[in-house]
Amino acid sequence: MKIMLSAGETSGDLHGAALARELRALDPAVSLIGFGGAEMAAAGVVLRQNYTDYNVMGISAVLLNLRRIFALLDDLTRLMEEERPDVLVIIDYPDFNWRLAARAKERGIPVFSYIPPSAWAWRKGRAKSCARVADEIVAIFPHELPPYEAAGANISFVGNPLIDTVRAEMGEEEARRHFGVADGEIPVLLMPGSRREEIERLLAPMLGAAEILAARDSARRFFLPVAGGVDTAQIQRHLAASSVEVTLTYDARYALMGIARAAIAASGTVIMEAAIMGLPAVVLYRMSVLSYLVGRLLVDVPRFSLPNILLGETFETELLQDEVQPERIAEAMENIIADGAARDYVTERLARAVAVLGEPNAARRVAEKILALARTSET
Repeated sequence: MKIMLSAGETSGDLHGAALARELRALDPAVSLIGFGGAEMAAAGVVLRQNYTDYNVMGISAVLLNLRRIFALLDDLTRLMEEERPDVLVIIDYPDFNWRLAARAKERGIPVFSYIPPSAWAWRKGRAKSCARVADEIVAIFPHELPPYEAAGANISFVGNPLIDTVRAEMGEEEARRHFGVADGEIPVLLMPGSRREEIERLLAPMLGAAEILAARDSARRFFLPVAGGVDTAQIQRHLAASSVEVTLTYDARYALMGIARAAIAASGTVIMEAAIMGLPAVVLYRMSVLSYLVGRLLVDVPRFSLPNILLGETFETELLQDEVQPERIAEAMENIIADGAARDYVTERLARAVAVLGEPNAARRVAEKILALARTSET
């Protein structure tokens, strides 16, 4: 049996790796090929291409890289033709992956979609086109199902894989020693995202907020967990222009979240990871002017942070576009760093949001569905 997987960014690489491990555990003879990153490769996927060579964000960045992106699409199509996988598993990364899925469908290869486009939030018509292409769809949040069900898609929610993967790599005392956090020091995390565009737009205001917070309390120490595939030189350039001391870390990021007091973070999967670790955050989202203007026309959602979306309540502070300013970030951070009712309210709501994610072993249940579809193709 041969399964092809396609994931085009850091979170997708992590999800793909979890699926790969479960697929191999369920069927040790399975062959895994495709497009992903270091995590998927370590989990046994033979990569044709690495996503870090194509990791762009925003309309303008995509337009500048269109030729390379379509060349990648053609290359992965050739891989499908050469290897004839029993199923193509696309993981998030919708604008690219659904083009690849359409090509698989044309060639008679079944398509399994894991983490489909957010049709509940914008471009709701996509649900119909996705339903026509995908043989099966699995969502990782229950609120994603209704538009796909209305479109006739074969879709389900079997839990969120983060429940299984997000856990501290070591105990609290060991983590404090590992990261050099002394008694009385207050760890605060800066998490600007993994894409170059996110780092460029968010890290400077994060550092500005950190300078304000450090000036108010010298016990506050700032850490920046560096995701795999991130250009550390880009981060270092921003740090060199700032007066605040920031420690870069490269391992045990969940243990670091576990001992941190609060975080300033880009909107995305990392916010949900922080929620599982009980870490409150101020959530930032900033894009190019062109992407923002287009987004305002297409997106119809009152909030963008996943924990807030899950509860239908903006209990974690969200700052969008021009609101992403050091002073505003710092003021919002004070509310969740200090003991008191404001912090307690946020942490209690985070626990409620995490409960919505379902039971453990979601990746195993998804892998079982993938293998069942692949076996149907074999026959």
